[in-house]
Amino acid sequence: EQILYRFQGCQLLGTTRETGREAHADQSVIILHAKVAQKSYGNEKRFFCPPPCVYISGHGWRVMQDHLKGEETKFYLTVSVFLQQMFACAKSLFISDQDKRKHFRLLLRLFLGNRQEVGSFQSRMIKVISKPSQKRQSMKNADLCISSCSRVALFNRLRSQTVSTRYLSVDRGAFVASARQWTAFTITMGKLEDQRADQGDFVLSEGFICYGCVVQLVCTESGVALPPMVIRKVNKQHAILDVDEPVSQLHKCAFQFRDSPQSYLCLSNDTIIQYQAPSSIKDPSRVVLNDGSCWTIIGVETVEFTFNQGLACIQTPVSPFPVITGLEVSWIRQVLFTTPFSFLVRVQSVRKVGFLYQTNLITVCLRS
Repeated sequence: EQILYRFQGCQLLGTTRETGREAHADQSVIILHAKVAQKSYGNEKRFFCPPPCVYISGHGWRVMQDHLKGEETKFYLTVSVFLQQMFACAKSLFISDQDKRKHFRLLLRLFLGNRQEVGSFQSRMIKVISKPSQKRQSMKNADLCISSCSRVALFNRLRSQTVSTRYLSVDRGAFVASARQWTAFTITMGKLEDQRADQGDFVLSEGFICYGCVVQLVCTESGVALPPMVIRKVNKQHAILDVDEPVSQLHKCAFQFRDSPQSYLCLSNDTIIQYQAPSSIKDPSRVVLNDGSCWTIIGVETVEFTFNQGLACIQTPVSPFPVITGLEVSWIRQVLFTTPFSFLVRVQSVRKVGFLYQTNLITVCLRS
């Protein structure tokens, strides 16, 4: 009854059935951020890298734009510019040594062009670290390890200069090195026999990513993937071939193409290329790298909120944005509610729902 009442409340806008379809268009807010952040000391500022990003999507924003256009032109223009960008990032965030917190969350406050607040949205928890750990990680520090099927970001920074930072990204289906936007990749680990497998074969394996393992990077948004690669530890611009310890947050690493062992993933300006790395003359277990083939890896989180704001005038902002923390259903596989709209709820399985409209767990269809 509570769910039915809430959906009915969305219809109390004085709209017709025809405009109701537009009024119930979904709006999405996606927050991307790193799992860890380095603390700054003294006068230095270690800006969060990669910077937290916000994407908005969904037809509901366009409906809201048209609604504001009808109310006042200047509001429409403001929202129009924002919708064309669909993206924003915070490059100047840092945490000082005066802040004693070991964990924190980011808080996003979202406003429309007419200064009406949509609501506030929280990120996932971020761990504060002093510097990347150079010690071999153990199960006690599992939160600092990179696990298979988790999400990561890669960036390249020349001589620790912030202005030279380039992020591995995907643009229109192609891998690029971007100074502005970064992409979250799902990193998957292959089984040991994959190192000798035929091209195209890749069998997933679970556990923590270790140096010397075959991995694959898949764009979480587009599904575009790089070929299978062997992840190598980097020390003083050399790839070390005989290290098998777990990969940790903010480690420097290199990616050796499995089917072309002399080639390494590399950037050249804004282009992603294959670098032909020569072996070290002094040590056969090391390979000499250039600046563009040394990457820093970090775990990232993606938080998505999908909702329908409707066209009603909100007197008070939704703050913080409500989320579903759990759902229990017994002996129900399909429920049909009939109101001015039909609500078709299909429950796939009895599992916890992390956020609204998480379609792999519960599907809600609105019909006029």
